[in-house]
Amino acid sequence: MKGGNVSQTVLITGGTSGIGLSIAQSFLETGASVVVCGRSQAALDRFAQAHPQALAVRADVTDPADRAALLSAVAERFGGLDVLVNNAGTFEERDFAAGPNPNATLDDEVALNLTAPIHLTGEVLERWPSPDAIVFVTSGFALVSPTRAPTHGAVKAGLHGFADGLRRQLARRGRTHVLEVLPPSTDTPMNAAATGKKLSPDQVAAVTMNALRRRRNMAFPGQTKVMPAMLRIAPEFLRRVVSGL
Repeated sequence: MKGGNVSQTVLITGGTSGIGLSIAQSFLETGASVVVCGRSQAALDRFAQAHPQALAVRADVTDPADRAALLSAVAERFGGLDVLVNNAGTFEERDFAAGPNPNATLDDEVALNLTAPIHLTGEVLERWPSPDAIVFVTSGFALVSPTRAPTHGAVKAGLHGFADGLRRQLARRGRTHVLEVLPPSTDTPMNAAATGKKLSPDQVAAVTMNALRRRRNMAFPGQTKVMPAMLRIAPEFLRRVVSGL
């Protein structure tokens, strides 16, 4: 992140609710110029009313024309982009042992959670080759796939792999920071029906901002911070815990 009072322009996908909204508000508090996008016009209108200094754009990031229009809107309003936060995503439960094929919405899940952020990242880098930072909000499930949602684990693991390889590629240019954020179950509209302990979106945003300041490769909010150590010393125990999530 830029130091001092130098303002950044930040684009957050899915920035009108949940983790994305908390990250957007955190950047606004630093004085950044913030752009959010989403598919719900009502949510965009609420964001724009609460934050008139920001830009709220209706865009489906799985649609190539929408992505192009979104980046053109960023360029027209702010001239460039310093930080991309790939946050938009969904969670789909699928039971392959139940009998009926559960894959009716699989292409939509893969498009939103995996291919859209890869496409958008490539398109941002084509326009602005050296941004300050690119952030990927994945999940603790990127490291251990949940039993009730194996395709969610698969797409998040895929995005985790992309972030890892991209980080090494961009390191050759020297300055773009690639951060992966791996939150646990978080109290967002997407997880409204989930039971058990949930982290607040504000907590995830605080960890994200701290990791950006410290130029960390990965950020582990809440209970996910024990996952790297558990995968080394007790991987089967961790998988048993995740199997119940």
